[in-house]
Amino acid sequence: MTFATRLNAAILRTGSVTCVGLDPRLAQLPKPLRDLVTGDRMDLAAAAYTQFCCEIIDVVADLVPCVKPQAAFFEQLGPAGMVSLGEVISHANRAGLIVITDGKRNDIGSTATAYADAYLGSSEPNRSPWGSDSLTVSPYLGRDSLEPFVEVCDRRAAGIFVLVKTSNPGGGYLQDLSVDGKTIYQSVAELVTELNQSRLDADGYGPVGAVVGATYPEQLVELRKAMPHSILLVPGFGAQGGSADDVRAALDANGTGAVVNSSRHIIFAHQRAEFSVAADESNWQDAVRAATVQMNEQLKG
Repeated sequence: MTFATRLNAAILRTGSVTCVGLDPRLAQLPKPLRDLVTGDRMDLAAAAYTQFCCEIIDVVADLVPCVKPQAAFFEQLGPAGMVSLGEVISHANRAGLIVITDGKRNDIGSTATAYADAYLGSSEPNRSPWGSDSLTVSPYLGRDSLEPFVEVCDRRAAGIFVLVKTSNPGGGYLQDLSVDGKTIYQSVAELVTELNQSRLDADGYGPVGAVVGATYPEQLVELRKAMPHSILLVPGFGAQGGSADDVRAALDANGTGAVVNSSRHIIFAHQRAEFSVAADESNWQDAVRAATVQMNEQLKG
């Protein structure tokens, strides 16, 4: 099965389009995990990140189709953090979740191929070293920076998510620039559609997805129409201000074709007043599950 087929099937199986972002931050971990880390011990922090993310995976595995580990928070811990990232991805694989590694990689030629070969592919016999099903990719270097990733997707039934219209306030500095009557984000959307054209599954989706922020609802509607063959990864829901009504525009008529990311609102739910957590935060996992159920219900509307 292709990446798009597997992801859409997982959406239908779970009845959810929620993607849980795994963005561990030491200061915000539940108290039982923070207490395991003493001094500046990166190895202890990495072990806490592994336990935190793997327990989240266990809690949400039956509720959502995918998780999105953010590589930067693991890289911040150096080599121990990278081992932790690998352990988290492997745990998500075993739990049956689709993994979107958020690394925003980009380069040209053999270097782009090396990035793709490192991350893309979770199935034997062509499993990549990292074992991720998909990877976020920047298009800034142009078409020849995306093609090596797409070629590896073809070989390994993997996927990528190209940054098209991001959720951050400063994204428009480049993405909204107009060249020859089109914005940069519109030109990138055209390229994404072109790359998918000969790679469509039975449902009409290709391996080249797109990142489109919930914080720009009008552009989300526009880009859903412009990229009918792309699964959309929609950040910006919840903590960044995107609403359930905003993100529903990303979905197709079957309720598939997009996943909506939430990180802080779910993984640090033990800090939210509406969820009851013990003083020692020993039941933090219950808050994570409750927040995930809440988001699923909000998106179903």
